[in-house]
Amino acid sequence: MSLPGAGAPARIRVPPRKPHAMHDARFARLPKPPYYAVIFSSRRLAGEGDGYAEAAARMEELVRAQPGFLGAESTRDGEGFGITVAYFEDESSIRGWREHIEHAQTRQRGRDEWYRHFEVRVAKVERAYGWDRGDA
Repeated sequence: MSLPGAGAPARIRVPPRKPHAMHDARFARLPKPPYYAVIFSSRRLAGEGDGYAEAAARMEELVRAQPGFLGAESTRDGEGFGITVAYFEDESSIRGWREHIEHAQTRQRGRDEWYRHFEVRVAKVERAYGWDRGDA
């Protein structure tokens, strides 16, 4: 809001983002939107040495080779709750990953052996921004 006779309101100049001095490898390096995010939230059943870690490593290896895959971010707490966000160029790339035979078999094994509960959500990312202490 400006007062009569005060002229145009002042504009705030935001400096352009500087490249990050250091990139945390746990964050996916992604292109400018739009792209898609598949959000997999899960609660594990208790179990060590049950093949989960090996299967997760194999799925990461496979998805990285999947056409349209852009990157992923994943975390799990000490109580077995985890979130993995996988990023894809488009919905057909997501469909291709979903239909991958080894991925389908591992999803079934997850239902049978590893998960108490999970949710999958697919979202189109329209905007994305970030901040890094090195940018300050």
